[in-house]
Amino acid sequence: MVGKSFSLKLAVNNIKNNRKFYLPYFLASIGIIGMFYIIAFLAISEGIEEMSAALAMIMSFGVVVMGIFAFIFLFYTNSFLLKRRKKEIGLYNILGMEKKHIGKILIIENVVISLSSIILGLLCGILFSKLVHLFLSWVFGVEPPFGIEISWFAVIITLALFGVLFVLTMIANLMSIHLAKPIELLYGGNVGEKEPRTKWLLAIIGIICLGIGYYIAITTESPLTAIMLFFVAVVLVIVGTYCLFTAGSVAILKTLKKNRKFYYKPGNFTAVSGLIYRMKQNAVGLANICILSTMVLVMVSGTVSLYAGMNDVLDGRYAGDVVVSVTPHDGERITGADRQLVGDTMKKVCREEGRKIVKYYDSEALIFSTEKKDGGFKVDGGIEKVESVDQVANLAILTADEYERISGEKIALEKDQVAVYSYGNELAEDFSINHMKFHVKERLDKFVMEDLAIYMTEAYYLVVADDQVLNQINDMQAKAYGGNGSQINTEFVLDMDGTDEEKLACYQKMQNEVYDLRFPFEMMRIDSKQEGSKDFTGLVGGFLFLGIFLGIVFTFAAALIIYYKQISEGYYDKDKFEIMQKVGMSKSEVKKTIRKQVLMVFFIPLIMAGIHILAAFKMITRLLQVFMMYNVSLFAICTIGTFVVFAVIYAIVYAVTAREYYKIVG
Repeated sequence: MVGKSFSLKLAVNNIKNNRKFYLPYFLASIGIIGMFYIIAFLAISEGIEEMSAALAMIMSFGVVVMGIFAFIFLFYTNSFLLKRRKKEIGLYNILGMEKKHIGKILIIENVVISLSSIILGLLCGILFSKLVHLFLSWVFGVEPPFGIEISWFAVIITLALFGVLFVLTMIANLMSIHLAKPIELLYGGNVGEKEPRTKWLLAIIGIICLGIGYYIAITTESPLTAIMLFFVAVVLVIVGTYCLFTAGSVAILKTLKKNRKFYYKPGNFTAVSGLIYRMKQNAVGLANICILSTMVLVMVSGTVSLYAGMNDVLDGRYAGDVVVSVTPHDGERITGADRQLVGDTMKKVCREEGRKIVKYYDSEALIFSTEKKDGGFKVDGGIEKVESVDQVANLAILTADEYERISGEKIALEKDQVAVYSYGNELAEDFSINHMKFHVKERLDKFVMEDLAIYMTEAYYLVVADDQVLNQINDMQAKAYGGNGSQINTEFVLDMDGTDEEKLACYQKMQNEVYDLRFPFEMMRIDSKQEGSKDFTGLVGGFLFLGIFLGIVFTFAAALIIYYKQISEGYYDKDKFEIMQKVGMSKSEVKKTIRKQVLMVFFIPLIMAGIHILAAFKMITRLLQVFMMYNVSLFAICTIGTFVVFAVIYAIVYAVTAREYYKIVG
């Protein structure tokens, strides 16, 4: 009979004696619990909601991601702990301790670790949530709240989630011990010594999945298509990565084994043979490290580039400080007098508010979406039955006189000629809009009215000869849609001097006076760059915070997996290297072999993650275009910088874990 005090004492001693395994798990649990509370706190906090509704929404998404990740991470790291404890537990069983008593000790250990982790995790989360709130207040330029705020609802969510997770891991451990025989427990740490067979079918599946995922990422052109196919590509790459690490790695190692010149050298012989025998266990861990590394690189590089290019994005979304868009009814066009009146009203408000006009222009263009068809555009068919967004294009068309008036550049065009600026694929030299044939006379390097077209699909900005050509295209569009499909938009763009607050005050007065004109327009919209930037800053700032936050979480998770893998393999390799020394290998040769083996295993996931991010580069640029981020060079710089920083952290983790490995083996 095992008494309660004896069980408690044994459980506490077990934790102390196995602190090399339990301490990283304990610290990681505290960190994940604290970070989950912070994300939940930010998603629920009224202060964050007032600061930015978009930020609160993104934090809610972060709660879901963190919850799923916590489930996977705790179960995965717990499996390492149980594997290292099996020999000890098996010894208890052989020496006469019944499994129910062993289970009692495991329950006490689990309760001690779980309660300590949850209590300390919540305390850390509450403390650091204040620092995070202060940081976000500084980012958004609002007054930070006083005192430490505790969200009891976030506390309850955290307690419920991690209470359930720790109970589930405990049940999994008890079931594993209960179903295993004593001899299996005693040698549980050595499972996987049998040389694995080369699974060519699995390797081929991995190559196919990875190839399809890469193909989707590299060939996707439309941002909307990128949104729909991104998760398909991600799933294919994850499946391909696991298959290749599981089966492909064995095939490569066996190929090296057949190379006599390479294999029959003391260092290579030991490293390759050791990896082959353990690759079944290594593969899953290496694939996990690779996937986590890729996630860190994608999230951090994407969010950092979006934040760094925020001014460019705002300039792309807003042609000026104030933009007034007017669409008349049923294909009509705003009269010259009305056009003059809107412009004069905007200028008058600026003068009354003491603002100097830095830039002003008004422009008129026909804008519509259409189906790409046989090298041209089919207006009369509409786009309702188009099966893919890749078949949709957006056209913005204006006359040569209008283009010259707002840009100062004169373009001489015949009736069947156009000047074109393409966003997406290049327009063919000869094309048609329904039955009207055109020839591209000039390709423009930039376009003064990029903000007129709808983004995220291919867009073409056309300059045509005169009003007659524009009206013909407009008539076709009006006929196809019964008048309602025609959009001859007029935009009034104004830049002024002053602070953001002064510009906002001017915009608010301008908004009232322009709306009071009450023209019979189908639609009038007045936008302010300064007002729009608040919500956009909240959206981008939220993505940046969540990207870096999750990046840190995944980096620590990868580091912990690496640490446990190194420690586990150190104990596994210790006896084997001692035998090698007894049969003639010098200590320096053993160390050289160890270094080669560790390096071969350790940096493969990082190299593979670099290949993944390189293949995904184009698709990520398309996803960033959804936010009107077109600065590819900035994203490239951020990606390279993120990879370098992550590689440095990865190398530090390697140095620390390798040192622990050498201590065990040497």
